[in-house]
Amino acid sequence: MDVNGSVILPVVAAGIYREELAQAVLSFKKHGQGQLGSVLSKALGRAISGAAGTLQGYCLIPVPTTNSAFRKRGFSPVHLLLRNLDRRGSLGAGNLTNALRKGRALTEGAASNNDLPGRLRALVPAHPLAGGQKGLGRGARAKRVRGSMQARLSPLAPDIRGRPCIIVDDVLTTGATLAEAARAVHRAGGVVMGAVVLAATRPPDAADPPAVHGATAGTGG
Repeated sequence: MDVNGSVILPVVAAGIYREELAQAVLSFKKHGQGQLGSVLSKALGRAISGAAGTLQGYCLIPVPTTNSAFRKRGFSPVHLLLRNLDRRGSLGAGNLTNALRKGRALTEGAASNNDLPGRLRALVPAHPLAGGQKGLGRGARAKRVRGSMQARLSPLAPDIRGRPCIIVDDVLTTGATLAEAARAVHRAGGVVMGAVVLAATRPPDAADPPAVHGATAGTGG
């Protein structure tokens, strides 16, 4: 949300990142519990259905993992969950579209947000910041991921120009990663409709959001 409470980027989460869901996500991502992929895929699928509604022909764009994380785990959690849904024919009217990649260090000009629509421009900070994200606050996280994603440029890369796009990630914390993905999708010509995550963190005293089509809906930046 913006400071006035208006929605900048609508996000639907399959659940709150706590208790059983938090343990399941961690076990799946970091502890080799691949069998959890089946149930997590179903949860993600329900969240996608809740986010898409009656939208047709949209692109489901997974947030790319870092090269170091891929080497450590041997897989990208979001891509794997989406492929599970695709194999089962459970993506509905959406299409898995691997349109983004992690970028190298970009110049300020390459990551300029001057061409972004106003609602997305508010998500993107001005300058990059070196270092990891762990332990960083919202503003520092946003600066850290600034310019870290790009559209795939090979001749076989999917063309998302003019197409409605829903970004997919595993966990929403501050929204910085989704904001960067939205920037990259927009620069590639895609129309960012919103995002979906498997789990979303929230302040300890925040009330649970209402359920939507079997998923828990939340709004983040």
